[in-house]
Amino acid sequence: MSPTHEVGALTRFAPAKINLALHVVGRRADGYHLLDSLVAFASTGDRITVEPAAEDAFTVSGPYAAGVPVDAGNLVLRARDALRKEIGQSAFPVRIHLEKTLPIASGIGGGSSDAAATLKALCALWKADLPSTDLAALGLSLGADVPMCLYARPARIRGIGEEIAPIGTLPDCPIVLVNPGIAVSTPAIFKQLTTRDNPPLAIPPETNAPQAWLDWLHATRNDLQPHAIAVAPIISEALRALTNTGASFARMSGSGATCFGVFATEAQAEAAAAQLLLDDPQWYVQATMLKGSDSAP
Repeated sequence: MSPTHEVGALTRFAPAKINLALHVVGRRADGYHLLDSLVAFASTGDRITVEPAAEDAFTVSGPYAAGVPVDAGNLVLRARDALRKEIGQSAFPVRIHLEKTLPIASGIGGGSSDAAATLKALCALWKADLPSTDLAALGLSLGADVPMCLYARPARIRGIGEEIAPIGTLPDCPIVLVNPGIAVSTPAIFKQLTTRDNPPLAIPPETNAPQAWLDWLHATRNDLQPHAIAVAPIISEALRALTNTGASFARMSGSGATCFGVFATEAQAEAAAAQLLLDDPQWYVQATMLKGSDSAP
């Protein structure tokens, strides 16, 4: 029996993932780096829509659609195939549509978040009641960032990405995302590292007071940032632009090149984004909210 008359299209949000801090604290024998990172998710992101179809199909739209591969190397399709292999015959053919609004290879987890949203959407469409631990393990097989994107709430991330400890005190926070129009290769940045046994994060604040979090952030690092700037010096221009428009804190996310700036109010973030776009219309600039635990996407 065709499933077309039983279920319709389902859409899931794929939020931008922001590494507020990222410490490289070791390296495994297999070459994977050990991290200690604080991640949170923004109210901006991509969208995945899935629906039954006569045969599998994948389409992409949005401002960054042109850079998205549509072959088997795409994480969305790898997620579909991995989940289908896991659940078997009930995984009928599907049409998947990706609305791509986040820049490609930009350090904010676009591909990983898309894969996580695909897994969530297909689990609902295929009525696959997988335990969260099994889904996280399947996600990890696709990429180190996928399990945290499945969780999609503020968390301290350790190991290679599989150790997820919820953070319950992060407040909602207005931020501006800036990407200076370049893609950065994560493996290339990791290869630049000269020190891999750096100190771990300090314990995150046990309060949702914004100033306490700002003070904590100023005492943390992104150990990939100096190396990314060495590869792509324009990242330092993006950081400087955020500071010049009033950000109380600015840092690169992940392996870059996207940077984020923290602002006191949504109005200040919107004004800064407008100014940044005037200064360089070719940059990706987005005012958004960093979502705290009580209002996660």
